[in-house]
Amino acid sequence: MTKAEVIAQISDQTGIDKTDVQETVEAFLSVVKNSMAEGENIYIRGFGSFVNKKRARKIARNISKNTAIVIDEHFVPSFKPSKVFVEKIKVSNKIN
Repeated sequence: MTKAEVIAQISDQTGIDKTDVQETVEAFLSVVKNSMAEGENIYIRGFGSFVNKKRARKIARNISKNTAIVIDEHFVPSFKPSKVFVEKIKVSNKIN
C-alpha cells in the first residue's frame, strides 16, 4: 500500500477531502522525522513507538580492497509495534 492509497482510504472512510487528508498525513510524517532528528522518541499508544537506536562504533571490512573501515557510532530510526498491533497481525486470516 502506498501513501496515496492510504490517503484515498482515509478520505473514503472519513468523508474528508483528499487534499486535507494529504496535508494532515504529510504534517504527521514531518513531525515524526523532525522530532526524531532532534533526538526525541515518539510513542503512540495502541500503535507503536518510533525510537532512535544507537549503533556502536565498529570496524568493518572492504572486501574488494581488503582494508578495514571504521564506522563511528550513530543512530538509526526504528519502529517497534505495540502489543495490540502485533496481536492483531497474529490473528489476521488474510496474511499467508
